[in-house]
Parts: sequence; structure tokens; C-alpha cells
Amino acid sequence: MLRMQGALPDRYLDATPAQLDAWIAAAKVTLGERVFVLGHHYQRDEVMRWADARGDSFRLSVLAQAQAQAEFIVFCGVHFMAESADILTGDHQQVILPDLNAGCSMADMADIDAVEEAWDSLAEVIDIERLVPITYMNSSAALKAFVGRKGGAVCTSTNARGVLEWALAKGDKVLFFPDQHLGRNTGLAMGYGHEDMRVWNPRLDLGGLTEVDAKEATFLLWKGHCSVHQRFQPAHIEAFRAAHPDGIVIAHPEASHEVCELADKVGSTDFIINEVEAAPAGSTIAVATEIHLVQRLAAETPDKTVVSLDPLICPCSTMFRIDGPHLAWVLEELVAGRVVNQITVDPETTEWAKVALERMLSIT
Repeated sequence: MLRMQGALPDRYLDATPAQLDAWIAAAKVTLGERVFVLGHHYQRDEVMRWADARGDSFRLSVLAQAQAQAEFIVFCGVHFMAESADILTGDHQQVILPDLNAGCSMADMADIDAVEEAWDSLAEVIDIERLVPITYMNSSAALKAFVGRKGGAVCTSTNARGVLEWALAKGDKVLFFPDQHLGRNTGLAMGYGHEDMRVWNPRLDLGGLTEVDAKEATFLLWKGHCSVHQRFQPAHIEAFRAAHPDGIVIAHPEASHEVCELADKVGSTDFIINEVEAAPAGSTIAVATEIHLVQRLAAETPDKTVVSLDPLICPCSTMFRIDGPHLAWVLEELVAGRVVNQITVDPETTEWAKVALERMLSIT
């Protein structure tokens, strides 16, 4: 998806970290309760230190909704997260993304045109009334609205199993997007087999499937993935266990099934945080998720050794676009009475996306 972020004024690009910190601090004091800064777990520390709340994407959107006094929600995350915040917050609140180029490669792997085309293609070969669309939270507002209109729901990595169980009690099969790995790992944990699953490739006619495939599959998994979590490999676990026989491996369910199958524990970002905190002192823990969270966990649990499962270390390149200069810029613009980089979702999309989100909440 094309997004255009203009170059920042040289004042911010040439500033020292100390100057940026001073400008951000002063702007936050001036704005007071009018502004609420959200920091996703994957943000770099220079940004996270200024967050009024930190968490995963949905939790932050819910927290933003609760800040009725805040006119401005500055979401240090990526585009789909800011959209979710705009959907859930009040009409008097404006959501701001410090860098418009902060997108999500996974979310961009399933756009509304491709999903609608897939739906129409499937309608020609199966009973479409028995197909339930489920979109992961890491998706655009347009896709959330699509599943709302089509009787489906949104899910998170925490509640994916509950949502999929609901979907399969309602219909015969699910179309799950945009992350094939979360869908596969959840389906296998529910007792389904690989033979019950097919990968839908949006670049190919009928997703690259035969009509028999489309009819027989219980899970139609969109060919999408997280560029960070897909990096982790079984060889990384083998190397870690060779070096640390008593070590613990914790993986995010966006990692491949081969990795999750070998890991000691698998769960969402909040699950990972809780498991690291609960691990015995002296534990050595390899975590298969984004490096900024891993490093923060290491710093906050000094009685344990916490490392990235991938020794080469890969940050979320799109999340990494949010930095001190962009945060200082948007906050100082607000002080000057100018709202920049506002993220808005149109009323109809908001209405149906809320339907899908509310279904999720009612299910789980």
C-alpha cells in the first residue's frame, strides 16, 4: 500500500537525542491531558520512554478509547493500529501516526480487492453461506469491515482459537487472513490436520487450488506472513538447545509451525511477556519475536538471560520508522495548533469494522 510521508524539517533531522528529548518533554507538558501517547511493544526505546501506555495493538486501541479527555491520540505503531484506534475512539478525538510510512508488510499482503476477488471466486465453487471469513487484527480497516459485512469476526493471537471454534460452529470452513502461520498453528492446536488446510495464493486463479481443494478444505489460509517471525527457523532452536540444554524457547504463533512445534511455549506478545516474568531466576530464554521487545524483556528481568532466537536479530522495519524526530515533530505541530498525519476511517467502514470487533469481544 502506497503511503507518502514527507521529509521532516532539518531542525528535527539535525537534532541531538538530548534536544529531541527536551522538545518532546516540553510539548507533552504543554499539551497535558489533551494528548495521549501509545507505544507498541515493538517500538524502539527512544520512543517507548515517552509512551503513556504500552501494549499490543488491540489493547492500545482499547486504552485510547478509555482516554475520553485526550483530544489527540499519538499512536507509535503502524498504520492498521492507528486505524483501529480511530474506529474505537470518539468523534472528538484525532489519531495521529508519527510516520505515515509505518505500515505492516503482513497487513499489506491481503488488500480488500484481493479478498473480495477471492470471495467471489469461492462463491462459484462452494456454498459461500457456509464460509466464515476471519481476519487477524493485523489487517486494514477495510478488511475488518469486510468480515463484519460477511458474518465473520476479527481475532488476535490471544483469542484466535476461540474465534475459529466459533466460526466452525457457525459454518463448514473458514477463510483466514492475512497470516497463514497463525491460522495453521491455531487449527493444528484445535486438533485439525494439515490435510484439512489449503493455502490460498491470491496471485493465482482460485488461489492456486482445484475445485476439490476448495470444497474439501476446512481452513483456507491466506498466503501471508510476518517478515520478522518468518525468519525464525528450526535450526535456530537446535543451536540454542545445543548451547543451553536447560534453556527455554518461547515462540510467537506467527512463526512457522515447524518452529512452534519445537518451542517449549507458544503464545501472543502478552503471553511471552508473562512467561518470561514467571520463569525461574537464572533461566536462559530464547524468544522468537521482534528484537526490541526481546531486548526490553532482557533489561527488565535482569535475573534471567533473555536472548533473541535469531542471532542475526531482525527488527520490524516498518515499526522502526517511528523515531524520536518524528515523535517530536508531530507533538510540536500539535502545540502550534496543527494536526499532521491524522489517520481517519470513513463512517461506513467504521460501522462494519466495529461489528467485526464486537463479534470478537462477544465470542471471547
